[in-house]
Amino acid sequence: MRKTFVVAMREYQAAVRTKTFIITLVLMPIMMGGGVGMQLLLHDKVDTTDKHIAVVDLTGQLYIPLSSAATERNEKGIFVEEEGETKQIKPRYLIEQETPVSDNRDEMIFALSERVRNEEIFGFVIIEPDAINNSDPNPMRHAMSYYSNSPTYDDILRWIDDPINEAIQVSRMKTANLDAAIVMKATQKHRMANLGLVEKDEDGKITKAQQTNELANIIVPLGMMMLMFMTIMIGATPLVHSVLEEKMQRISEVLLGSVPPFQLMMGKLLGMVGVSMTIGTIYLVGSAVAVHFAGYGEMFPSHIVWWFLIFQALAVLMFGSLFIAVGAAVSDLKEAQNVMTPMTLVMIVPMFVWINVVKEPTSSFSTVLSLIPPFTPMLMTIRQAVPPGVPTWQPLLGVVLMLITTVGCVFVAGRIFRIGILMQGKAPSIREAMSWIVRG
Repeated sequence: MRKTFVVAMREYQAAVRTKTFIITLVLMPIMMGGGVGMQLLLHDKVDTTDKHIAVVDLTGQLYIPLSSAATERNEKGIFVEEEGETKQIKPRYLIEQETPVSDNRDEMIFALSERVRNEEIFGFVIIEPDAINNSDPNPMRHAMSYYSNSPTYDDILRWIDDPINEAIQVSRMKTANLDAAIVMKATQKHRMANLGLVEKDEDGKITKAQQTNELANIIVPLGMMMLMFMTIMIGATPLVHSVLEEKMQRISEVLLGSVPPFQLMMGKLLGMVGVSMTIGTIYLVGSAVAVHFAGYGEMFPSHIVWWFLIFQALAVLMFGSLFIAVGAAVSDLKEAQNVMTPMTLVMIVPMFVWINVVKEPTSSFSTVLSLIPPFTPMLMTIRQAVPPGVPTWQPLLGVVLMLITTVGCVFVAGRIFRIGILMQGKAPSIREAMSWIVRG
């Protein structure tokens, strides 16, 4: 065992004492949160150029309230006060009325489309003549249509819908001899509070229910999953290249003269487990300190930190042993990449279903999937991070199943590593690899 720990310490020190390791520590949070960070930095970096919108109001009643709503928005809704100065953060919407010059609807739409292409206007709206009194039950028929050459810029579409519909409702109420103010007050909606469950404190008093932070219930599990995935990739993937490089340069032949094959393989595995644990610990501590100073300390899932580290260590052992087996069995990097692809796909399966697990962490689907060993580390961590959590027996069962699977993977990898590490030339077929596993 002493030789195993010597190899593990050598692998660990070789990884953490490099500039690459430091660069990785810096780049990982940038890669994981760079998109969110850039959105926050660029939230006020928007195009404030005036947007000219032509409106064809075939009802003859909706243009004026729409124009009034646009004027009010341009005066009050597009400015903010920053350091005593007024700053425009949104473009003005300049509404202009377009009167059809002919009864040919297609020609009218084409002419307006040409104006958009020539950048005379940004887009145009057509309000059908029966928009106010439309009783057509067909949901595919639209009483209002917005045309533009910028389909991804939907701010105008989302804004213009409200004032037009409000004007339509007011007109309908007047037609029905109803007081619009009374009806609006009577139909005013209330927001539903999203609260957790109440509990009793040590004195037996019932505590007040806390408002549920819906964003935190999404961001925290996602962050934990991404951190685990990155640490597993950093801890397990380099083993393929390390073993393959030693094999191609015949360094392994020298090493095996002093260290038995299994001890050499276990040393490499334990060294990379140490690297992944170091990275995970650094980021967990850093995250805890950051959210504490930001005033969101209650959002940090401290109750699952130890589970996170246990699952992470087992995941690196499991996937790392398979990657070591790949590195020992193949003869060049191209072959290694071909074999690694299906393994990598297995690793990223939790990313395809994580949102379903977050929404229903206690469902049968989430429970069963989180107990399948390759998916257990990420999915069980996600389930534990989302209220109400999971019964203790489930993560314990997950650990047991992962231990059994990891032992099996290490055993199989040891058999392949023992024979394949000294073989050169053509990579073994699946049949040959299976014979190595069975015969040793």
